[in-house]
Amino acid sequence: MPDFQENPKMSKPNILVAQSGGPSMVINQSLVGAVFAALDTPGAGRVWGAKHGVQGVLDEAFVDFRKIPRQHLARVAATPSSALGSVRKKPSPEVCARILEKLRKHEITHFFYIGGNDTAETAHLLHEAALAEKHPLRCFHIPKTIDNDLLLNDHTPGYASAARFVACALMGDNLDNLALGGVKIDVIMGRHAGFLTAAAALGRCHDDDGPHLLYFPERAFDPERFCADVSATMKRLGRCVVAVSEGIADAEGQPVAARFSTEVDAHGNRQLSGSGALGDYLAQLVKEKCGISRVRADTLGYLQRGFPGVASTVDAEEARLAGARAVGAALAGGVESGSIAIRRKPGKKYAVEYAVVPLRRVAKNTRHMPAAFINKAGNNVTQAFIDYARPLVGALPKCARLAQVKEKEEAT
Repeated sequence: MPDFQENPKMSKPNILVAQSGGPSMVINQSLVGAVFAALDTPGAGRVWGAKHGVQGVLDEAFVDFRKIPRQHLARVAATPSSALGSVRKKPSPEVCARILEKLRKHEITHFFYIGGNDTAETAHLLHEAALAEKHPLRCFHIPKTIDNDLLLNDHTPGYASAARFVACALMGDNLDNLALGGVKIDVIMGRHAGFLTAAAALGRCHDDDGPHLLYFPERAFDPERFCADVSATMKRLGRCVVAVSEGIADAEGQPVAARFSTEVDAHGNRQLSGSGALGDYLAQLVKEKCGISRVRADTLGYLQRGFPGVASTVDAEEARLAGARAVGAALAGGVESGSIAIRRKPGKKYAVEYAVVPLRRVAKNTRHMPAAFINKAGNNVTQAFIDYARPLVGALPKCARLAQVKEKEEAT
């Protein structure tokens, strides 16, 4: 246990947990994992939650987890979205000072922030400010992002469940397209990384199943090549299902969707979700360049983040453990700050381990999908990605066709 005698009033750990950024299907598993670990720590003091992230700290809007029955918290853990409420706020040095003042007022010694790379950046800024002020605050980041783009992680809580949703959604779209034909385009979340779009391929059951084409932020998007790919697929199959990341960018690295939006968040990210503009643009492109009349486009949008009933079992378990491991590492002493990273162990059997890594290594920056996961043409995934993602997502529904029965009868 760390030495809290730097401040006589902070003789035992008082813990504050908060959530930030986009919600997910399992972010509350991390929350409850952290809370249960804190409640079970002998000698722990307050175990609080801040509503709407660091904004809740500024507003002193706190939840006392010692007053909530554990059975109810267990139900909250299995519920999608952010139970404490979320926020997108990058604190300035002045705001960091105000946050530290509030934490000092309430004698908070440990702050755990659940979220993605922007959340890790906020935790890092607070840690640096605390060091400068000689404030005895420990800051820890608990990973969450459906984009799966946190550095130093094999994968992140939230991704597998969103990937499962995407795989099932594209299975349904493929069947719809099989019945009616034409071109169907689905725009999927992923600002800098194509992991979530790649998951659309996991639902393929037959050789001609869609998505037939996939496009990622890791490869420059060429409208002419895109139209040629669609035309070739239509000629071969008479139909085409396309999965495309919202963050696809041109050869200069400018997101295609950025031309349709000027809104940015507190961390400087251009808004790419929440609009069907990219899908509409691609659909119109296909109609005009390919001469195809039946073209439809959907933007999966925020449904990917918090859809009940499709969470990955592996994802839920790992998210809960990530929260618990963060509290365990922080209260064990030896490190003043850090982020919990999930690493896959080598070997054929799927297994992971958890490690504490420096906040500065995870904060703000993002990782991309490995080149080995994308085919040479840049419009599909490889078997390496399928092998990577299947253990995370788990078994998917099996779909059958009447043609299978007919073929069998003819063979007999």
